[in-house]
Amino acid sequence: MTMRIRIQLFTPFLLLAIGALSVHAQTQTNTPPAAVPPVAPPKPKAVWKGSAALGLTVTSGNSENTLGTASAGTDRKTDDNELMLGADGAYGRSKAPGQTTTTTTANSVHGVTQYNQLFTDRFYGYGRVEGRHDEVANLSYRVSLGAGAGYYFIKNTNTDLCGEVGPGYVFQKQGDDTTSYNSLRVGEKFHQALSEHARLWQTAEWSPQVDQFNNYVINGELGIEADLTKDKKLALRSYVTDSFNNEPAPGYKKNDLTWVTAIAYKF
Repeated sequence: MTMRIRIQLFTPFLLLAIGALSVHAQTQTNTPPAAVPPVAPPKPKAVWKGSAALGLTVTSGNSENTLGTASAGTDRKTDDNELMLGADGAYGRSKAPGQTTTTTTANSVHGVTQYNQLFTDRFYGYGRVEGRHDEVANLSYRVSLGAGAGYYFIKNTNTDLCGEVGPGYVFQKQGDDTTSYNSLRVGEKFHQALSEHARLWQTAEWSPQVDQFNNYVINGELGIEADLTKDKKLALRSYVTDSFNNEPAPGYKKNDLTWVTAIAYKF
């Protein structure tokens, strides 16, 4: 078989092979790359938010009264947990007409910290420590330790309402008596945005001694706040606090009510 005849015989096979390779190369070129799985956006960084407020009331004339209040609080919230810290205090003096001496009308300090661990978007467990001193009520100290469960009945941008319940332990010195006992705590908290620059809040809690329910304390607060500046750093705050002790120190009243108006700085 001559060389020319061999070339003529193999030419069709060669052309088919070149065509097949060309199609394969084109198919490989046009095949889209494998899809890259999307990367989950990072969770927003937890930011501390807080405020500090000062209030002062002074009267003169037939009677002379001075009342100063201070409070500060901060919190940090994430999708998994919440941490709140707060403290407040009040000091007041009064002098009646014709008197040369003044009387202490307020001298109290209060602090609280609470940590919430969220199990779902609404259900959480909490741990809480609270302390209080009130010279006028003859309360040297009351320290409450507690843990329990809470639930957000409403939780959105403008409104939140939650309830909490759990056991606790209280130790205190009231008058000349130093006591400690197991307690129960039932509480609720409510916040409502009235507008972009105004908000309302309310809290209440009931804490009885578990083996003597007549020995109980009820604390509550109702307040409103309005921003004074566009950047929302300064606000006018007015609130009422009420503390009811069903078994106060001998000779002292059960109820203490305080109305405070203050300027708050938020950070």
